[in-house]
Amino acid sequence: MSPTLASMNLCQTLAQDDASAIINALGDNLVVAIVFGVGGCIAVIAILFGTLTGVAKTKEQEKTKRELAAYVAEGSMTPADAERILRADKEHD
Repeated sequence: MSPTLASMNLCQTLAQDDASAIINALGDNLVVAIVFGVGGCIAVIAILFGTLTGVAKTKEQEKTKRELAAYVAEGSMTPADAERILRADKEHD
């Protein structure tokens, strides 16, 4: 057997032993570890989507402000009307 092949077999054996050792160490707690792992993943995904939702909401609010400012600047809307629309939007949230 060549030295390279022997070292590959040794690495595979060590990896299998390590995996078996981890599973044996967890024992009855394996289910608990899986539950907490899945729960952690769900929490991270929820935080990520919450952040993305907040960013999208803020972006749209700023877009609305820019559009209202443009309407006021061109004279098709009074500043009081634009202010009333912005206030109604904040009361809705």
